[in-house]
Amino acid sequence: MGGESPKERRLFDRLRGSISLSRAQAIAGLVAAFLSIGGSVYGYLRITSPPTHGELVAVVHDRADAPLLDAQIDVLTPKEALVTSFSSADTGARRPLKEGTYRLRVSHPKYATETRLVQVIAGQTSEVRFKLGPRAVAAPPPATTGAASPAVDDATRAVNEGVDAFKRIFKK
Repeated sequence: MGGESPKERRLFDRLRGSISLSRAQAIAGLVAAFLSIGGSVYGYLRITSPPTHGELVAVVHDRADAPLLDAQIDVLTPKEALVTSFSSADTGARRPLKEGTYRLRVSHPKYATETRLVQVIAGQTSEVRFKLGPRAVAAPPPATTGAASPAVDDATRAVNEGVDAFKRIFKK
């Protein structure tokens, strides 16, 4: 043993002299036993504690079954409070969520917005698939002229007929 001081050498020799091979094996066995038992207890406690989170997977396609990578996904509570928001391109649209019921709202600038309810169960994966259709184009309002529209005429006539029938019942 190279550059050791005589004091260090004496300590090493005393330790080597007091610890026999069988004693070193016993110490190594005890350490291995404690590690094994400790690992078993940790594994048992880890398994017996129930999971509190599940995973939500949202898959968004258009009607032609092409993936929409720039769709916005909002995760809401059933009372419409925002929990989280992400894009369908983010990590495959996967999110860990606490167990519970959520409302998913998927929107895209070129497609109609869809909303669905999803139940997330702890320790499980909930997958929701969306096929977004084209956004509805608003019809221009009808041009108003001096004459009422046919729908208004029909409604007015129906109300008038109902009032007239009511009057006839009470005249007799």
